[in-house]
This record gives sequence, structure tokens and C-alpha cells, in this order.
Amino acid sequence: MLKSEMYYLRKFTDKNDLISAIEAYIRYYNTRHYQIKLSCMTPMEYHKTHAA
Repeated sequence: MLKSEMYYLRKFTDKNDLISAIEAYIRYYNTRHYQIKLSCMTPMEYHKTHAA
């Protein structure tokens, strides 16, 4: 997912740009990306709901 949604769509000029983009994507994916397989919740919402 990471490569197809983020990496292949951009050109990175240095390693720090790449690292920043990966960190931003992971934050987005875990906190704002709703997933059907998780009952239309984000991974963090699902974890909070089912961790107890």
C-alpha cells in the first residue's frame, strides 16, 4: 500500500524528504484512513475499541 499510494507518486530529492513522507503517510493511515474490513474505522479507532 505504501509504495503504490505514496512512494511511486512522488520524486524525492533526499533521504530526509522520503523519511518525512513515510512518517506522514503512516500517521494518516493509522488515524484518518477508514477501512471497510475494520467496520469502517481507522486502525487506531479499532484498536481503542477492541483493546479492552
